[in-house]
Amino acid sequence: MSKPLVIVESPTKVRTVKKYLGNDYNVAATVGHVRDLPQKNIGIDIDNNFEPQYEVIPGKQKVISNLKKLAKDASEIYLAPDPDREGEAIAWHTAQLLQGKNRRFHRVLFHELTKNAILNSMQNPLELDKSKFEAQQIRRILDRLVGYQVSPLLWKKVQRGLSAGRVQTVAVRMICEREREIQAFDPEEYWSITAHLQKDEPPVFPAKLLKIGDKKAKVSNEEEASAVLKELEGETYVVDRVIKKTVKRNPLPPFTTSKLQQDSIHKLRFSAKKTMLLAQQLYEGIDLGPGEPVGLITYMRTDSTRVSNEAALEALDYIGKVYGPEYRPDKPRFFQNKKKVQDAHEAIRPTNVLRTPNQVSDVLSKDQLALYTLIWQRFVASQMNPALFDQTSVSVKAGRYMFHATGSTLKFKGYLMVYDAGDGDKDDNKIMLPVLEEKMILQCNKLEPKQHFTQPPPRFSEASLVKELEENGIGRPSTYAAILSTIRDKGYVDLVKRYFRPSELGFIVNDLLVSSFGDIFEVPFTAQMEDNLDKVETSQANSLEILNAFYNSFKQDLENAGDKMVSVKGVGVPTGIKCPQCEKELHIKIGKNGPFLACSGYPECRFTRNYDRDDKGGIVMETPPETEETDEVCDKCGKPMLVKSGPYGTFLGCSGYPDCKNTKTMNGGAQQNQATGIKCPVEGCDGEIHERRSKRGKVFYGCSKYPKCDFATWDKPVDKPCPVCQSPYLVEKSTKKSGVYFKCPARGCKYREDPQ
Repeated sequence: MSKPLVIVESPTKVRTVKKYLGNDYNVAATVGHVRDLPQKNIGIDIDNNFEPQYEVIPGKQKVISNLKKLAKDASEIYLAPDPDREGEAIAWHTAQLLQGKNRRFHRVLFHELTKNAILNSMQNPLELDKSKFEAQQIRRILDRLVGYQVSPLLWKKVQRGLSAGRVQTVAVRMICEREREIQAFDPEEYWSITAHLQKDEPPVFPAKLLKIGDKKAKVSNEEEASAVLKELEGETYVVDRVIKKTVKRNPLPPFTTSKLQQDSIHKLRFSAKKTMLLAQQLYEGIDLGPGEPVGLITYMRTDSTRVSNEAALEALDYIGKVYGPEYRPDKPRFFQNKKKVQDAHEAIRPTNVLRTPNQVSDVLSKDQLALYTLIWQRFVASQMNPALFDQTSVSVKAGRYMFHATGSTLKFKGYLMVYDAGDGDKDDNKIMLPVLEEKMILQCNKLEPKQHFTQPPPRFSEASLVKELEENGIGRPSTYAAILSTIRDKGYVDLVKRYFRPSELGFIVNDLLVSSFGDIFEVPFTAQMEDNLDKVETSQANSLEILNAFYNSFKQDLENAGDKMVSVKGVGVPTGIKCPQCEKELHIKIGKNGPFLACSGYPECRFTRNYDRDDKGGIVMETPPETEETDEVCDKCGKPMLVKSGPYGTFLGCSGYPDCKNTKTMNGGAQQNQATGIKCPVEGCDGEIHERRSKRGKVFYGCSKYPKCDFATWDKPVDKPCPVCQSPYLVEKSTKKSGVYFKCPARGCKYREDPQ
């Protein structure tokens, strides 16, 4: 009798699922998606109701062949990819590939990879969810319509290799607009005045000026501060009011995806991408012993703060036994979700609260353990009693001036015994107030005036950008890490000291796209589209109506942009700055090494200059390096040739410029940058390999004896001989999958090693 087939998404899950289902089932993996839209074209039949044209993903034929072989005699197939929209799409495409007579498909959702969860899901299979699949499909179609039609426009107008994305462009826009807010910010001066007070004996405590008469204190400059200090001379400081109360601080809910990424960035210094990679490993299964893989956390892509009643009761029992009954609430604590549509999953929590970080420390890597500890602590703390603080607030009057001080002391740790969100270290909690009573006269030891300036809004960190995206309804849990990676990989933003700053390329691309597609790349528009996708998932909206409404507006914008968008390759972006040589306007253009300034009078005027931005966003031309005279003379006018610098590197230019505009590339067609210390491999040549640049600015490596020796290679040489064939050097290679590695350049030799 044939076995039922269970199909999961990841090969890692196969072992975990197989362990609990035993030999009664065959278990196989799709290894991600099996079908997708084609890579080489848009793959959307726009005129036929946006019909997607799916094809088997290149390289997946072997996987599909294996699935068909296992499904040949199976009448029951259980589709168990991840329990989200992407997983639903994988399930649908897999079912279409494996269709057969009398073959039934079931959808099973593994929210956690534990024995009870897996067996329960198998005993209660579901139907494939068409609405969830359509929500994923419409997202792919929208992304294709934008990406595959706007990106070629950027190639034509700016630079090849650039990309635009329906969501990523909005993220870049948010970063660019924040940077311009910072540049436009005009700081305002203000002063604080602090009185250092005490009773007859220490401790001394600080109290800040809060009111002048009945109005909130506002001291704008040093002159006003001095006037306040003068008026306070000789005044008596009297306690006007003392308020004592116990303040309760409740624990935070367990993690959603975005909150996990934010906390991981703050506390562990992990990027969003790394956080999700580690969380995926913890979810799919860790070997706790030989042949004992088990998922340590629930599914890690979720907007929900919901936890199952069983998990909450398990946590309460653990809290009572380990921390004591005073830390254990009488009943589980449940948190309300902001959105219902994403409530299919629980919050991110440990699959078994009794599996403490200490118990699994030996089987987890350092980074896995750090993330698991964060998830475990947050969940356990969410079910503990609140922390209690004794808080005292005191108002002190001196003439018409009112000073205020607040101090807190921790009365009961509560959930802070396990997890501190980072908000328990405020200034108020550090102030120790003496026992004070109303009408008590205090001694003022000193008055401390201090100058301040208002601060601009901060740049986005990875954590704050994820928070901003979430709060504005941009993207979904599965997309945050990808968005942050893409905008950096494309060179639109830089991460400087853990904060995002737009690159000049990012500013240019953002300005061009926003001016041509302002509505599509607006935050409210993108957020509304996410809501529409949610409605499709819950069968409250028609996907074709959404696509038609979107495309009618987008098509018109696309046609207008093709004609009206400024070409940075051609005319360039006007700057309003005059050319120092011909008085015409300088424009920003894009070269191989990035943006640069060029005269709009080209080719009559060939002035170019690299530039930077000042704190206010203004253009600052770089000071050109001192020209170096050479022994070579101009073959057109006979004047000495000078070493000059341009957007493609250094070159030789006539000292008679602008009367003579003759230029030459250096070193017979390439710029010699620096020696590598590696001898030329050509037999009989005593030269060495130098790093150079081609006419177009691309780095290559050639012999220092050129043109006598014409050895050249694009690969960077490494001063290490090959231990197999004795080649005098290795070359550096890299791939996205493997990273940097060293390889022997000799034909037929397959030696390879990873750098130490």
